[in-house]
Amino acid sequence: MSDIIQLLPDHVANQIAAGEVVQRPASVVKELLENAIDAKSTQINLLVKDAGKTLIQVSDNGIGMSITDARLSFERHATSKIKVADDLFSLKTKGFRGEALASIAAIAHIDLKTKKADEEIGTHLLLKGSEVISQEPCVTPNGTMVSIKNLFFNIPARRNFLKSDAVEMRHIIDEFHRVALAHPQITFSLHHNDNELFQLPKANQRQRIVAIFGGKTNEKLVPVEEETEVVNIKGFVGKPEFARKTRGEQFFFVNNRFIKSGYLHHAINAAYEGLLQDKKYPAYFLFLEVDPKSIDINIHPTKTEIKFDDEHAIYAILRSAVKHSLGQFDITPSLDFSHNPDLDTPYHYKDKNPEMPKVEVDRNFNPFKQESFSKGSHASFPTSKPKQKDWESLYTGLNPKDSSGISNIEFESEEITGDLFSGNIEDTQQGMFQLQKKYIVSTIKGGMLVIHQNRAHYRILYEEFLKSITVEATLSQQLLFPLVLKFSLPEIKMLKEVKNSLEQIGFDFEKITEEEVKICGIPTMVSESEVALVLDEVLADLEQNIPKQENQHTRILAESLAKNTAIKSGTVLNPEEQNSIVNRLFACKEPGVTPENEVVFIRLNAEDLDKKFM
Repeated sequence: MSDIIQLLPDHVANQIAAGEVVQRPASVVKELLENAIDAKSTQINLLVKDAGKTLIQVSDNGIGMSITDARLSFERHATSKIKVADDLFSLKTKGFRGEALASIAAIAHIDLKTKKADEEIGTHLLLKGSEVISQEPCVTPNGTMVSIKNLFFNIPARRNFLKSDAVEMRHIIDEFHRVALAHPQITFSLHHNDNELFQLPKANQRQRIVAIFGGKTNEKLVPVEEETEVVNIKGFVGKPEFARKTRGEQFFFVNNRFIKSGYLHHAINAAYEGLLQDKKYPAYFLFLEVDPKSIDINIHPTKTEIKFDDEHAIYAILRSAVKHSLGQFDITPSLDFSHNPDLDTPYHYKDKNPEMPKVEVDRNFNPFKQESFSKGSHASFPTSKPKQKDWESLYTGLNPKDSSGISNIEFESEEITGDLFSGNIEDTQQGMFQLQKKYIVSTIKGGMLVIHQNRAHYRILYEEFLKSITVEATLSQQLLFPLVLKFSLPEIKMLKEVKNSLEQIGFDFEKITEEEVKICGIPTMVSESEVALVLDEVLADLEQNIPKQENQHTRILAESLAKNTAIKSGTVLNPEEQNSIVNRLFACKEPGVTPENEVVFIRLNAEDLDKKFM
């Protein structure tokens, strides 16, 4: 019987390894950026085309490679990071297995140019599917430039599983953020399809965070610092009032390596206990330094998971450090019923010397002085009441019967904006009332309807917003003073993509810059104080559900706006408002369910009630 076990060819083994290391273009970006950092670079440029499907290019000014090193770098398990097995327990570099470039070369076209500072000319290497096409000398700057073209060209099935450009680009930006945050001393840049997305100069840690996530992030940050024998912790956490419904701005770094840890994330949530609203997540940028011998980073192919020797101690220290910072900077609420704030000295008076108060007295004033005399009476004392001839003169020449008189005067009243229930309201139906500030109960023939007021208004607004975006635009209420809101670069990009749809709904944008948005008009159903919150929630929903098609874009936007502007449970409604909700609900195409397929109302028949008394 012949043998059936055989060694795999190198190109097949490399393709299998590529399945573990290279899951999508963002995986290639991560490996190339980490190699550039290990090469002691001070400036790294990332260029991407078609979300990495066509081109991923990373250039650096690092130490470069010799001719032999350039050729060996694409061989399996060829690395300069470790010599013996014990080196795995004292790693201070990003890569160490020597499999990343070999795996990438197996599924892409590679163009490599590299040069060491002490050499006159560099090396130009071309590979296609692990095969070296050419290797020749070239003129190139010091450092290395790697171009990855036509990713997954020889694995069509894997290429077909890639998501849309928007989704893949989001993953690339996430990897770029993780590397750039861990190394603020390095200058980074990111370009996509010839558009500059990020230009990050050398900075400190706080400046790097603000440069990536926008100027509004600066006011959200609370510093955290703790040094112990087990772990040193530095970084920042977000204030509770700025917590978001997404987990986008949450970063753990161990020895400048980004990791994912549900256990440590639970420690952060424990520190925020009692400070966050339901389904809200705080931001944090925390950098942990531990002894390399106390961790194992070789337990996952992407090296994003780490095993600690003493997880329980790190958990306790991290939770305590974050809680201490929140309390130290007076983030946690405090109540002092005996304190009178009216007795506090204003801050700007702290360096002023007390002055003797001055009292001005009119020494010529005589309260008994006679001002006027009337016939047969004594002196009349001063009074604040005006003389009759003074106030009568105000109405001189005014004929009350004249049609141009008071009857035709128009008084300017304050316009009430953001009316919750617009349109004509019919007479209130009898037998309708509100229950628990949450349900509207309406009697019908043979029973009653119990309507969930929040879900009903959600369905009403969703169909109205959808109609405004796709069919006809709604009017906006103009603001006397424009609103200026700050957003991060990714949020600004997302706003530009949905700008036309938002304008159809009633938003009026005066200008959109790289960090801020100026709004001069808002929809009638949104109050001015809620604009920032509504836009934040809309962007969070869009970030969670990046659409593949335009119609999905419109649906997600309409859902988000309707959900965040609908009346909440606990809102008291008068009879006219209750009636308006019921009438508008049953004018909808699908009144029975919300856009998320939740039940809006239930019907109770008389028979159902009779059974309760049997």
